[in-house]
Amino acid sequence: MNRRRKIYEGKAKVLYEGPEPGSLIQHFKDDATAGNGKKHEIMDGKGVLNNRISEFIFSKLNNLGVPTHFLRRLNMREQLIREVEIIPLEVVVRNIAAGSIAKRLGLEQGTRLPRSIIEFYYKDDALGDPLVAEEHVTAFGWASPQEMDDMMSLAVRVNDFLSGLFTGIGIQLVDFKIECGRQFEGDMMRIVVADEISPDTCRLWDIKTHRKLDKDVFREDLGGLVEAYREVAQRMGILTETENALSTGPRLVE
Repeated sequence: MNRRRKIYEGKAKVLYEGPEPGSLIQHFKDDATAGNGKKHEIMDGKGVLNNRISEFIFSKLNNLGVPTHFLRRLNMREQLIREVEIIPLEVVVRNIAAGSIAKRLGLEQGTRLPRSIIEFYYKDDALGDPLVAEEHVTAFGWASPQEMDDMMSLAVRVNDFLSGLFTGIGIQLVDFKIECGRQFEGDMMRIVVADEISPDTCRLWDIKTHRKLDKDVFREDLGGLVEAYREVAQRMGILTETENALSTGPRLVE
């Protein structure tokens, strides 16, 4: 087997050189992290689930005309993506008060916000990914005003799609984050949705019980992380129900 050239390794994924110019292979690891890597465990099957959930969502977004970096899934842990220049910002969309916004503004967890709120965070683990204003983004050249408009437009479209998708399977989309990148084609450049969209990057609560089905299960030591992700995948129709699913790991619908 040819040794692939590693381009980048993050907490949850590894990027390898792709089979053709302008492409990369995105590999999903089983690592679960919280607190910018301070809490870290290996969860068998997590990468497989995130790969398939992210594939499902990105495929739907592509079909809706939302530009993304996703091309196709290669195997249980990897997908082929377009190479993009990642903008060093996390774009967070909040529908319900939870996490840092509840702490910052003294809001009760679970309070529905007056409207969806979009926030920008500067991607820097050493700094704790600080919240930044538009003035910071443009002053430091992380993105232009037009690029910020494009990112916010993409975030709104993704929020509309995800809200409907999850509501239909009894899950409340509390908030989520996306990353965006610059895709270059000759002299043309456009902003696309990149990275992943999975329970690692979304807050997902059961609509009736408010039981958490996302990475907060790991952050807050609430039980089985892989079991929560598996439930999300099953509700989405990605997994088959099998009696021995817990002992043998997820069985995925091809």
